[in-house]
Amino acid sequence: MAGVRVNVNVGVLGHIDSGKTALARALSTTASTAAFDKQPQSRERGITLDLGFSCFSVPLPARLRSALPASHPAAPETGPEPGEPQLQFTLVDCPGHASLIRTIIGGERGPGTGTGLADAGRSCRAREIASLRAQIIDLMMLVIDVTKGMQTQSAECLVIGQIACQKLIVVLNKTDLLAEGKKQAAIEKMTKKMQKTLENTKFRGAPIISVAAKPGGPEAPETEAPQGISELIELLTSQISIPTRDPSGPFLMSVDHCFSIKGQGTVMTGTILSGSVSLGDSVEIPALKMPTVKGEQESTQCGQVSGSSNPPALSPIFLCCHSNYTPPGKHGVLVVKKVKSMQMFHMPVTSAMQGDRLGICVTQFDPKLLERGLVCAPESLHTVHAAIISVEKIAYFRGPLQTKAKFHITLGHETVMGRLMFFSPAPDNFDHEPVLNTFDFSREYLFQEQYLCKDLEPGSTGSDQATEKAGQATEGLCPRQQWALVEFEKPVTCPRLCLVIGFRLNADIHANMCRLAFHGILLHGLEDKNYTESLLPKLRVYKLKHKHGFVERVIDDYSVIGRSLFKKETNIQLFVGLKVHLSTGELGVIDSSFGQSGKFKINIPGGLGPESKKILTPALKKRSRASKGEMAKQEEGAERQEPAQHVTLSLSFKRYVFDTHKHMVQSP
Repeated sequence: MAGVRVNVNVGVLGHIDSGKTALARALSTTASTAAFDKQPQSRERGITLDLGFSCFSVPLPARLRSALPASHPAAPETGPEPGEPQLQFTLVDCPGHASLIRTIIGGERGPGTGTGLADAGRSCRAREIASLRAQIIDLMMLVIDVTKGMQTQSAECLVIGQIACQKLIVVLNKTDLLAEGKKQAAIEKMTKKMQKTLENTKFRGAPIISVAAKPGGPEAPETEAPQGISELIELLTSQISIPTRDPSGPFLMSVDHCFSIKGQGTVMTGTILSGSVSLGDSVEIPALKMPTVKGEQESTQCGQVSGSSNPPALSPIFLCCHSNYTPPGKHGVLVVKKVKSMQMFHMPVTSAMQGDRLGICVTQFDPKLLERGLVCAPESLHTVHAAIISVEKIAYFRGPLQTKAKFHITLGHETVMGRLMFFSPAPDNFDHEPVLNTFDFSREYLFQEQYLCKDLEPGSTGSDQATEKAGQATEGLCPRQQWALVEFEKPVTCPRLCLVIGFRLNADIHANMCRLAFHGILLHGLEDKNYTESLLPKLRVYKLKHKHGFVERVIDDYSVIGRSLFKKETNIQLFVGLKVHLSTGELGVIDSSFGQSGKFKINIPGGLGPESKKILTPALKKRSRASKGEMAKQEEGAERQEPAQHVTLSLSFKRYVFDTHKHMVQSP
């Protein structure tokens, strides 16, 4: 029997045709049936179209063995184990073509290899963005064609690495294509270029190594031995550390393959993203959830509708399985299965935890209904129609992130279209410490026309007016944390605090640009289908409104007439009682409309000051000499002499975005 294995997961990413698959093949000793472009479409086109899984093992180094938790079976002095403990590297070969970036974003955290249970290693892909805290990818290999250097998708893969993992190794591949006399100089030159590229990333100082994974190219005979592979394995072994895995929390597993074994049940293979699972546990399969029929109550034992002797007209899988139902939830009937057996790397196990590659056998259901998806602890996942996320713009994305713009959003196990609305803390709270695990509905937030960032140029929004709107903040300051309300085009099932990535799949794949726009964390999901009425009014996002006008003339020491603050058709009655500030320092209150041209009367409780009276004297004198007939004409809006110096009026108020009554609020 094989000894204990410590598994680490390594993502293999890079531009198309950089030799990722050849490198994975050169490193691996065990492969799944989906590895090394075995799909007919991949062979036909000569490129990787989907994620592939393979692995190799080395003896567990003494430094890692001593770092293991005492409870780990490979830790020192835990008792005899058959065979030498192994450090297993599970490789995930990711597609590099620009049009397949969705596969990487949606599934880069699903590594693993054969898990037993009738070759459960036939997993073909894992399409999920896992919890940011899961840390399933332990190290990333960025593969660079040494003859070409960094390319568009290389840069995108580097961005994904910065979001999703903590360690990086750069592999300069295809060194066999360099002229023998100039090889070393070319490698050194490319090494310096890559070091400069990494300077402004969290991977600054990452190791860089050169290899020739497939000397002579794809058509070369297999007798051509790869170059530099043993050195790469040594480097990988030296760079890896014991991954931190947390068995607590709700169980969540990404399923990348599903098939039946006659007489045993249905097998799901994948990677555990969080929590743990044991034999006999109940697990929910959200993809099989059926909508609840209004007025019908399903039995939790036999799947029959109350008051009926016949089972409901559902898929056959519901008719042949035991313990399929739990009470209907908000979005339908939960499908729950009991774990009958489990295998990990062809070995039966009784439990598994976060980061493990696993095959789970449950009671029979049609595997075609779950090609890939999520399996979880019952009722631990939620289906949301919208979400509040903490958001951070990706620096390499060109252009602004505009409110009301649509992006492709990847979260949980799905990629959907979503429309965004950005907001920030109130200006006084811009420097507050970011909070990344919760959202406070009791606070007030400032609406933004677009995501605020330091590289926002004045002309980037198209006009001065748009620029003023874009930054509701003052003096170009940027908050330490910003949020977005994302409204999805279709409901999404995902865990709380999962990683969210926004990107533009509709961008020209031949353009030299980064399509990854932002990333963040889902802080609060809106599960109610009618969330616009039930939940959004609780979100206290406001717009700051500023209006400016002029004092046209003085009525007396405590009253003036204003203009140019409102349009002619504005219902001024809505603004009665709001405070306005005069540029001369007085505070006034809008009292009523004046005539039909948008003018209005302002009461000044403290009266006009001496300086203000002096400025407004021309109008005051003119009024004192006017006859009653002339006064009547003036009351109707006739033109008259204005003050020698303009006195401006400023009106500021808040209007809450989701307030159905559109109330205007001013600070005390």
